[in-house]
Amino acid sequence: MSDQQWELSLTVQSAEETHALAAALGAVLEAGDLVILTGELGAGKTTFTQGLGEGLGVRAGIISPTFVLVRIHPNLPDGPRPGGPDLVHVDAYRLESAAEIDDIDLENTLDSTVTVVEWGRGRVEHLNDSLLDVELHRPLGAAALSAALPGTSAAAASLPDPAGDTDGVLDFDTDDDDEPRTIVIRGFGPRWAEQPLLPAALKGNS
Repeated sequence: MSDQQWELSLTVQSAEETHALAAALGAVLEAGDLVILTGELGAGKTTFTQGLGEGLGVRAGIISPTFVLVRIHPNLPDGPRPGGPDLVHVDAYRLESAAEIDDIDLENTLDSTVTVVEWGRGRVEHLNDSLLDVELHRPLGAAALSAALPGTSAAAASLPDPAGDTDGVLDFDTDDDDEPRTIVIRGFGPRWAEQPLLPAALKGNS
């Protein structure tokens, strides 16, 4: 992977702010851009991706692609960016290697879409010489979730349940949407050599 060019660390106070921040970022993304999205359960990955989709002007209804691995959200001809790129949303948690990523053939759509890969760190960097790495942190984090779910270690609490059982886990856009999050955005490669490519809304508390 190319060298890191810059890093922003921002604090958001709610799901709405997370969504707005991602929408501002989505508005400057272009076909060929790759975004790696990392964050424990409840950190707001889906909320963030929904915001990216709004900024890109793609069809609404973005949910986690956990059980289908890949979802494609087409650009809306009557949206804010007609003719813009589609959004490819990938969940790489169950993919154990870069080779398995290659098997789902993202390279066929990479140049013509914006590709967002949850749990993609260490798996998809070979796909592009430039990328954005976005990491979402809850202030209480997995340790608090572990305490709420007896018998669950903090490490295990930070990972999705392969069986899809999320009983007791609060999603970011439900009851805990007023809990602040820290969002760290890192730019890698020539596409993101200059931080000013990002809108001013993303740089206020860096």
